[in-house]
Amino acid sequence: MCGILAVLGCSDDSQAKRVRVLELSRRLRHRGPDWSGLHQFGGNYLTHQRLAIIDPASGDQPLYNEDKSIVVTVNGEIYNHEQLRKSLANHKFRTGSDCEVIAHLYEEHGENFVDMLDGVFSFVLLDKRDNSFIVARDAIGVTSLYIGWGLDGSVWISSEMKGLNDDCEHFEAFPPGHLYSSKEHGFKRWYNPVWFSESIPSTPFDPLALRKAFENAVIKRLMTDVPFGVLLSGGLDSSLVSSVTARHLAGTKAAEQWGTQLHSFCVGLEGSPDLKAGKEVADYLGTVHHEFHFTVQDGIDAIEDVIYHIETYDVTTIRASTPMFLMSRKIKSLGVKMVISGEGSDELFGGYLYFHKAPNKEEFHQETCRKVKALHQYDCLRANKATSAWGLEVRVPFLDKEFINVAMSIDPEWKMIKRDQGRIEKWVLRKAFDDEENPYLPKHILYRQKEQFSDGVGYSWIDGLKAHAAQHVTDKMMQNAARIYPHNTPTTKEGYYYRMIFERFFPQNSARLTVPGGPSVACSTAKAIEWDAQWSNNLDPSGRAALGVHASAYEHATVPASLSAGKSAAEMNKKARIIKVPSQGVIIST
Repeated sequence: MCGILAVLGCSDDSQAKRVRVLELSRRLRHRGPDWSGLHQFGGNYLTHQRLAIIDPASGDQPLYNEDKSIVVTVNGEIYNHEQLRKSLANHKFRTGSDCEVIAHLYEEHGENFVDMLDGVFSFVLLDKRDNSFIVARDAIGVTSLYIGWGLDGSVWISSEMKGLNDDCEHFEAFPPGHLYSSKEHGFKRWYNPVWFSESIPSTPFDPLALRKAFENAVIKRLMTDVPFGVLLSGGLDSSLVSSVTARHLAGTKAAEQWGTQLHSFCVGLEGSPDLKAGKEVADYLGTVHHEFHFTVQDGIDAIEDVIYHIETYDVTTIRASTPMFLMSRKIKSLGVKMVISGEGSDELFGGYLYFHKAPNKEEFHQETCRKVKALHQYDCLRANKATSAWGLEVRVPFLDKEFINVAMSIDPEWKMIKRDQGRIEKWVLRKAFDDEENPYLPKHILYRQKEQFSDGVGYSWIDGLKAHAAQHVTDKMMQNAARIYPHNTPTTKEGYYYRMIFERFFPQNSARLTVPGGPSVACSTAKAIEWDAQWSNNLDPSGRAALGVHASAYEHATVPASLSAGKSAAEMNKKARIIKVPSQGVIIST
């Protein structure tokens, strides 16, 4: 992912202002270390920090139309750019960049072209003919984007908050699926899928249709002119991404340039669930597997850097971002610039363990809608910024527009977790890839229980974070938490610790308002806590907080002999948390 920063309608067009804009743009250079660009037109400044993935030789930005009257700075990938170029046969293209089509589409269609783009993107487009501009962000918010306003009436746009927080009177997250028009002085939604109304769909589950839609989503993300790989934790989502990528890599342009041997990457504490499962899947698929270990202390030492880059104080996000942040640095050191990952599946299919308690299909579906709509504040933010911190791009096929349409049109009765029928979480996705003749994955991996990333890298990771926070936040500090932090008051020492660091980097009120709040159990929304009365007394975002559901829930119990037999000491370091759960349809993961 690249970094964009724009200042639009500024009253100052001096050299000093240009220098200041360049200085702020450099705060985003980690996102795009390959090249920097700036276009100034009066009091309008469009800057770009490039991570070159497509057409590294000539695709520097900002980009233009034929006579340079249209200027655009883009962060993202347009997967259907070749088809769009064919529809623009009367236009002359300057580069091979996939993003150049945006300038020409605007010439042809005005502001009403954004829904034609198949990809993920944040862009600013300046029309120098009438000094107007538009800004847009992709459907779900896979790319990060912020908007701010200056006292002089200027509008500021930045891929990250740190690019504008010091110079704007007010700023906020740019809403996904929206376009901002200077002509209309406001936002309008360009992304309007049927599922957005949260009405209950009735389309029967078609395994082959779901499988085909996902394979298409993965295939289009193999568009690259640089070395790439897959993130492989050994869980269902990353394993399916890896399997489909490995199956379809041969014959692609990427394979012609870089070979058909797929590289996979996994991170975890020594003996963690993800490391073991990731290696098993890698061996099955025949990938070149890279396993990265970190210690709890390594993670704790990185927390301040993580919060600076991720720009949040949300506990779940920081827990999961830290190992991903560490792994991304290792991946980039190997010369890899792009990875494909499995974010989004749990939101689409109700994969979080608390969905076991959904009372009916209506509640189930509405919760998935709420989760998908909020992804830009959580997993998309984590995946985008944890990787971009080291100039690494992440692609997420589960959040492909067409795949989302297919997944969210399925009658949610099929997604419901029904232990008596052998249906565990994400059963429809597992069933879609349960191919006896040509297996995508081994059965026990295909039906492995959900592990949240922050849990799967090693259970002692979260325990270590809590212990570290307890050393730095006293009971007395917690007593005054509501007065020190009246907005989104931290309720745990861990949350308080993260908040202190965040406020040091981003002290503005606008900054703290960009972070979501409210109670959560096992990553639920506040609404879903109503599904189980005991959850309100155990508000922790870890998957282990789903009492009676997760095989390693937060309870003390004797380890069943059937589980402990033959396990190593490293694997059993979590035994105080393992409890028996009903066996109907729940795969116990240890």
